[in-house]
Amino acid sequence: MRVLYLLLLALGLFSQLATGVNLLTGFGQRSDHYICVKKGGTCNFSSCPLFQRIEGTCYGRKAKCCIR
Repeated sequence: MRVLYLLLLALGLFSQLATGVNLLTGFGQRSDHYICVKKGGTCNFSSCPLFQRIEGTCYGRKAKCCIR
């Protein structure tokens, strides 16, 4: 009987963790913001500053990645 309760508890914990998986970008995948900063860029919602070009997107394609 104790084993049954432990299994149900474990199942309940894993079901709670599964709802948070959607918040992550996935295993082995980086967010677009991370990739932009790693390349040396900055994320801007407005247009890129002078002498910088658009090199991608940030925040789920809502902002631009600007690189010098």
